[in-house]
Amino acid sequence: MKKTLLMFLAIGCFSAYAQKKVTAATYKVEEKSVAETLKFLSSDALKGRLAGSKGLETAAQYLEDVFVKNGVKPYFASYKDTLTNFDEPTYNIVGYLEGTDPKLKNEFVVFGAHYDHIGTEKNPAAKDSIYNGANDDASGVTTVTELVNYFGKTKTNKRSILFCFFSAEEAGLLGSQSLAAKLKKQNFNLYAMLNFEMVGVAMKRDILAYVTGYGASTMGDKINEYAGKKLVGYLDVEMKYQLFRRSDNFSFYNEFKKPSQTICTFDFENFAYYHKVEDDFEHMDTKHMTSFIQQMVPVTDKMVNAPAGDIVMKK
Repeated sequence: MKKTLLMFLAIGCFSAYAQKKVTAATYKVEEKSVAETLKFLSSDALKGRLAGSKGLETAAQYLEDVFVKNGVKPYFASYKDTLTNFDEPTYNIVGYLEGTDPKLKNEFVVFGAHYDHIGTEKNPAAKDSIYNGANDDASGVTTVTELVNYFGKTKTNKRSILFCFFSAEEAGLLGSQSLAAKLKKQNFNLYAMLNFEMVGVAMKRDILAYVTGYGASTMGDKINEYAGKKLVGYLDVEMKYQLFRRSDNFSFYNEFKKPSQTICTFDFENFAYYHKVEDDFEHMDTKHMTSFIQQMVPVTDKMVNAPAGDIVMKK
């Protein structure tokens, strides 16, 4: 009787564990979590998150706490990666999650977004003087924090992941340039880099988002394959404004010549406040963002667990 009871208890415990096990298919992104992070990062208290400012330091501490909460370790001696090419002290925030596969863990997928913005209006007569940068790029940073939440919980990534929050993007991609050059000197084995930029408002198109430099690699095609539908595509505005070269993905492409691209939902028609003080939390669509991130969870999960050579540059 005692052995039978113990057996049933063991089976019950195993069943409970199986039910609690989180997968990309069962994981739920909570709009409340998305809104809380986005609202904090774009709040007036951070004074526009100018690189080198106290407001950016506050944002940096918040992002470090996200790593700590999810068991994501620093890649360097600390989460702070000091820029080598900026006049004032400022830093990228970099977290590391080791892969589980003995071979694939030697390859890295980088998920990134820039957490700086352009600070405050210098005109003292301005009614609103703070460039809150909700869409640009607190929305992308929020997306990456939600991926940290997911991968930190599951830790089933075969490849290693570097989560990067870049500083001084608005000063000319300086944070990502500094980090990419540093990693290159260390023989960092980059598999792919996916950057998130301005994803706070939905497009009125037949795709959820577009990928810059779509034809440069198989990344866009693979994202659609992983999603099981046409999730992303190409937009003419990307070529018109040379967007592939204007975000942090380009720093990694420049150093490594590996698939390094940005995913975006700002198409120059759906958001009127680019680099304006009205780029506030109130103008963000958190339902869209939650849906976007929810769809990116299985895509990024398949990306870090795909067979060797699945995402490659096109000749």
